[in-house]
Amino acid sequence: MQYEIVRGNRKTLAAQIKDGKLIVRAPLQISDEEIDRFVRRHRRWIETNLTRSQTAKTVRMLTPAELCTLAERAKRVIPERVAYYARLVGVTYGKITVRTQRSRWGSCSGRGNLNFNCLLMLAPPRVLDSVVVHELCHRKQMNHSDRFYAELLRVFPDYREQNEWLKENGARLLAMLPEK
Repeated sequence: MQYEIVRGNRKTLAAQIKDGKLIVRAPLQISDEEIDRFVRRHRRWIETNLTRSQTAKTVRMLTPAELCTLAERAKRVIPERVAYYARLVGVTYGKITVRTQRSRWGSCSGRGNLNFNCLLMLAPPRVLDSVVVHELCHRKQMNHSDRFYAELLRVFPDYREQNEWLKENGARLLAMLPEK
C-alpha cells in the first residue's frame, strides 16, 4: 500500500485520506518500520475510506428529499423485518430507530434498543435481513464471540455472503450521503 508520510511536531500517528490518497502524519522521531506497522494495523479502515473517497467522485449524491424518502420507507420496512426475525432468534427488543449514519449499518444497545441505517433500503433485501438478524443476535450475546456467530448462522445461514456484499458495496452506498 502506497502512502505519503508527513512528519511534524506531533505525538501520535494518524492516517488521513485526502484526494483519494493515503497520508500518514507522524512524529519526527518515529521510524519507517513503526509507520509500516501502523498502516498494516489500520489496513481495513484505510481500504474502506480510500474506496469511499474514490467512489465519492463517481457516485451521485442523494438529495435531502431522497434521504427523507429512504428513512420513511425504512421506518415501515425495518420494524416488520425485526418482528419477523425476533421470533426466530427468540428475543425481545426495545425501541427501533432509523438514522442516516456514515459508519454503521446497525447497532444494539444494552437495553435492547435497535438502530439501523436508512441506506439499508438501497441494499438487497437479504442484506437488510442479515443486518437485522446480526443486531437481534446481540440480544443474546453482546459481543462477536463464536457463540454469537453460531446463533447468527443458525437463524441466517447465508449471513457471510450477505455481509460480504455489504463489505464490497457498502462504501459506495455511504458515498451517496451528502457532505455535512
